[in-house]
Amino acid sequence: MDSFSNMIIGAVDKTKNAVVKIDVYKTQQGKLRPAGSGSGFIFSSDGLIFTNCHVVEGAEKIMVSLLNENEIEATLIGKDPDTDLAILKIYAEGYSVAKLGDAFQLQIGQFVIAIGNPYGYQHTVTTGVISALGRTLQTQSGRLVDNVIQSDAALNPGNSGGPMITTDGEVIGVNTAVIQGAQGLSFSVDINTAKEIARQLISNGKVFKAYLGLMLQEVQINPRIRSHYNLGNKRGLFVTKIESDSPASRSQLQEGDIIINFNGKQVNTTHELFRELTSREILRMIDVSVIRHTEMINFSIAPTEKVSR
Repeated sequence: MDSFSNMIIGAVDKTKNAVVKIDVYKTQQGKLRPAGSGSGFIFSSDGLIFTNCHVVEGAEKIMVSLLNENEIEATLIGKDPDTDLAILKIYAEGYSVAKLGDAFQLQIGQFVIAIGNPYGYQHTVTTGVISALGRTLQTQSGRLVDNVIQSDAALNPGNSGGPMITTDGEVIGVNTAVIQGAQGLSFSVDINTAKEIARQLISNGKVFKAYLGLMLQEVQINPRIRSHYNLGNKRGLFVTKIESDSPASRSQLQEGDIIINFNGKQVNTTHELFRELTSREILRMIDVSVIRHTEMINFSIAPTEKVSR
């Protein structure tokens, strides 16, 4: 067999026993009936599972199927609609734990593998490459999901909540969405963000994140601009859209700006900005530096507490 196929088989083999099928049940006409399914993966030795918030939304009963066909009822630990992530817990044996990677190490063009249960076809494997990093995704409900990895790995209904892995078998994203009618556009929440969401949900049962109202894209900073302003950043956050009636709209930020500094710290990635926004101390006037065309501009912005709808 060729080395490329062996690489994929090896990566899938490391992760497949951690991937689960999730079936949700809701009361309809007085009876508890099946109401949809999705995917997830076990990420801790005590049976904690990542999946998507929209997979378990409104569920009255959640059943998890392992690769060995054992089916166990799961408990919902917590969920965060703003990142479309949820944490479940099972009490069982016979599973393995997925190894979590580091999304900061990813590069555009890198090969990735998705595992999930599209249309109920359990443990379906698809492949692709990373198309973009650090995107903000606007969901059908209008929510802005930050720190999203774009790839062309095929995702279908039922893939939601499954892992996106590298050829080393490390999970670098939680598959979350496709754009209806589009081809080769799939999105996953990066695993660094998922780890922070999990930490907050497990500790507090909820997530705090301040709100700016920005859609962002990680971009390379022109070397001449870096040299002229003696910047430590190699990358910055390109503002693709500003939501109306948001803290960003009430600041001097403009679409097309590249954010290079926030709250006195360099920001190279959307995750670095996200990390700043998960502390309640951020709810005050914050200094921001941007590159606008070739000019560096400094001003302030006042993040607000985000209220989940």
